[in-house]
Amino acid sequence: MSETGTPALAADANSNRWKALAFIALAQLMVVLDATIVNIALPSAQQDLGISDGNRQWVITAYALAFGGLLLFGGRIADLWGRKRTFVTGLIGFAGASALGGAAQGEALLLGARALQGAFGALLAPAALSLLAVMFTDAKERAKAFGIYGAIAGGGGAVGLILGGFLTEYLNWRWTFYVNIPFAVIAAAGAYFVIREPAGGRNRSPLDIPGVVLSTLGLVSLVYGFTRAESDGWSDSVTIGLFVASAVLLAAFVLVESRVKAPLLPLRVVTERNRGGVYLSLGLAIIAMFGLFLFLTYYLQIVKGYSPVKTGFAFLPMIAGMITGSTQIGARLMTRVPARLLMGPGFLTAAVGMLLLTQLEIGSSYAGLLLPAQLLLGLGMGTAFMPAMSLATTGVEPRDAGVASAMVNTSQQVGGAIGTALLNTIAASATTSYVADHIAGATTKPQQQLVHLQGLVNGYTNAIWFAVGILVAASAIALTFVNAGRPDLSSAAGQGEGVEDEVKIPVVAH
Repeated sequence: MSETGTPALAADANSNRWKALAFIALAQLMVVLDATIVNIALPSAQQDLGISDGNRQWVITAYALAFGGLLLFGGRIADLWGRKRTFVTGLIGFAGASALGGAAQGEALLLGARALQGAFGALLAPAALSLLAVMFTDAKERAKAFGIYGAIAGGGGAVGLILGGFLTEYLNWRWTFYVNIPFAVIAAAGAYFVIREPAGGRNRSPLDIPGVVLSTLGLVSLVYGFTRAESDGWSDSVTIGLFVASAVLLAAFVLVESRVKAPLLPLRVVTERNRGGVYLSLGLAIIAMFGLFLFLTYYLQIVKGYSPVKTGFAFLPMIAGMITGSTQIGARLMTRVPARLLMGPGFLTAAVGMLLLTQLEIGSSYAGLLLPAQLLLGLGMGTAFMPAMSLATTGVEPRDAGVASAMVNTSQQVGGAIGTALLNTIAASATTSYVADHIAGATTKPQQQLVHLQGLVNGYTNAIWFAVGILVAASAIALTFVNAGRPDLSSAAGQGEGVEDEVKIPVVAH
């Protein structure tokens, strides 16, 4: 029996779910591609606005700090206000912040706009994922919906590289901001008229202010610590201070959450072994992925001399692999096999693709090495991401869906910050060492340039070896921690065996 009471309205609610997915997916694409689209435009924006080399990183960091620091708060707001309202508010705010960034005539306004984008993104991202969690409760439907969402979450960054390249090369850097406005307006209008959020899923408990303050400051310190390590080194006193502050603040946050009546992040969300395994393995996989985007972009542009647009298109095989892995492998098998048998082999397949890239040389063939490596990476990540996204929100109480979704985004955001800083540091160190060992034998300028390029490639391959190890660890964690059986098709939410919590998400009108 449907909540609406009539077969016609029930059918309408059912079709609305799929229309709603289109607008949720559009919003998710906007948030994910925004993380990389600005990277391509950064040199042009820096020159146009006279931003110093020292302050250039803040165009990226301001967004990352606001987004990463406020995600848990954003997830809790979604549970308190309602996901639809939070989603639409986040979209409108993101569009406004993007308009400010595109119109910026100075450094301060651009940095402020990026921080605002991050803050509204932190409202938007958990609301989008938790809407899927509470709207798609049938196992087969859930598999298809999360297949589409997983493909976008994984491939959106590479789409950002292509779009960023086009906009920067053929228009100007300001359009990397303005392009968000039509995305946001269409998604907000569609969501407002189409999304029907199930009743009874709100968490109206008073807001845990100490939890908000401690989690925000702790996550900001952690993300900024890794960002600063990349530019100032791991032994820098401020970097060390940020890591110590982060550890103290996050430990205090866990202590507070275990004692308050209405915690910001109920510990039951993260201590359930399946969700804990998903958050940990997903965070590790993102460390490897972010490092790869960075190195392949540098390799293609600096070593191979590709233009920004050509570089973006060079990532297409990875996007194709992710879409195939997510929608054709993950979504089709998710209702037939346990999630760990998709996640574990998926991360291992990606590790094999990464292993191929350890063979990079200056003259490596795109078709012979980069193409198969990207296809394997995409297929593996797409296959693993899809059940991971679904399992992270399966079995949670409706009132916790927002913070459970926020934890997925937090593991991705922190993973991205760690990946960029850690792998970049490893690569830079290996490059410096290689050049120091070989530069003496280079007597002419062309020989010296060759040694520098060889040093860069040596740095990339050294760091990629670490990324291979990280992906193998992600696979091991997924196979060890995640013990949920295949989804039970007879249950509304498709919850599998082995998960301790009963399904508490209400059935939406079918």
